[in-house]
Amino acid sequence: MRKQIINCKRLYHQNQYFFNPKADLKTVLREQIPIKIQGFNEMKKKYGDRVMGEITVNQALGGMRGIRALFYDQSTVDPIDGVMFRGYSIPELHELLPKLRKPSAEDFQSDQQPLPEGLFFLLLTGELPSYHQVELIRHEWDVRGKVSDELINFINRLDNKMHPMTMLSLAILYEQKTSKFAQLYNESKLNKSNYWEYTYEDSVDLIAKLPRIAATIYRKKFKDGKPIAHKDGLDWSAQLAHMMGFEGQETLNELLRAFLTIHADHEGGEVSTHASHLVGSALGDPYLCMTTAYTGLAGPLHGLANQEVLKWILNFVEVHGYDVTNRQIEDYVNTTVLSGRLVPGYGHAVLRRPDPRFLHLYDFGNKYLRDNEMIRLLHQMTDVIPRRLRTFKNISSPYPNVDCHSGALLYQLGIQEYQFYTVLFAISRSIGCLTNLVWCRAFGLPIERPESADLAYYNNLFQNKIPKQEKDDQ
Repeated sequence: MRKQIINCKRLYHQNQYFFNPKADLKTVLREQIPIKIQGFNEMKKKYGDRVMGEITVNQALGGMRGIRALFYDQSTVDPIDGVMFRGYSIPELHELLPKLRKPSAEDFQSDQQPLPEGLFFLLLTGELPSYHQVELIRHEWDVRGKVSDELINFINRLDNKMHPMTMLSLAILYEQKTSKFAQLYNESKLNKSNYWEYTYEDSVDLIAKLPRIAATIYRKKFKDGKPIAHKDGLDWSAQLAHMMGFEGQETLNELLRAFLTIHADHEGGEVSTHASHLVGSALGDPYLCMTTAYTGLAGPLHGLANQEVLKWILNFVEVHGYDVTNRQIEDYVNTTVLSGRLVPGYGHAVLRRPDPRFLHLYDFGNKYLRDNEMIRLLHQMTDVIPRRLRTFKNISSPYPNVDCHSGALLYQLGIQEYQFYTVLFAISRSIGCLTNLVWCRAFGLPIERPESADLAYYNNLFQNKIPKQEKDDQ
């Protein structure tokens, strides 16, 4: 079955080459780039002048929803199947990506969570890595991830009143001085053919450091301020948990592996990824790009959603407790909606079924926390709330999304400082943003510069006050 899935997924790849399961990631990427550039240029030459479609004024004025105007090759979001990473669904990733422990032939269906290091390989290459290749990445990130005392001191001097996401953005901006891309570009030692390589180098350096930077912020903001030294040999997720102060808690390590994998990418148009892509199009280095992405992610309509869900649930529990009736849940939903607020954790701009990322975490909760009172309440809510939301005419997507479940799991496994949840989201999303940035530089994509129009333009457009030639030029 596994080989059949892999072969089917590879059908869409053109110009196939021999895939060496022992080659390190950068070697695989270096071999792929000229092949994919050739396909990219052939596509532009063949179809570059074709018209893709028309848009409505409502789309232009309503946040450009539904307008396909970005090139993004790593993930798509299907209304039914959810996010697809290089063509693979969440359940397929759970089955096929390597785990921490190399499985035997008998237990290949190991229920361990996949390592985010393997998803990084997949997003860069489109190929499923071998266990050996993920071990190479895990070791490389462990070595590259050490942070300087200077950076730790900078973080510890930040005002504790700051949100952890503000601290993260400032820390990454401070670390920008280590950018290899920026240094070599300023010294006129780069050309377009090797932009990708030093973007890759910066990206790996930054991704490797993120758990240690984030853990330092966590200790400074919420604990005693004393950082915990890194521990050699840990994977990316376990290093994060260890340095936060959760030593040896394997269930939490497994949750972080799941969380950091399923949040890694979500098409190219959502705020954080688009923000990093936009800054990168001006040849901003990975540190500048991710600072921008994190600023976007910190917005209440984006990365803060999981903490809003948890606050909403805790407010309910404070009044009603955990042993409640369906009617009490329905009344709470009614009060929220009729007051003009959204029920956090439900609905999605694209999905028209329960988010597969939510379902993945739902199964995780059933496996590890089946008897936990908050998880039982949450699962009761996810049965009741969609039915109630369907009764409101203006709600088109009543289904639970990934934010519905992630915060509650983190809370019950010990990370109860919900302001920090968006930092965890940011760590994960760096995988998608930075792998995309590497390919943007490899393809030589230009600076992003869409045209804009004022209200007079739209009014005149439909009153025949704009000459036909100008309409065509637009």
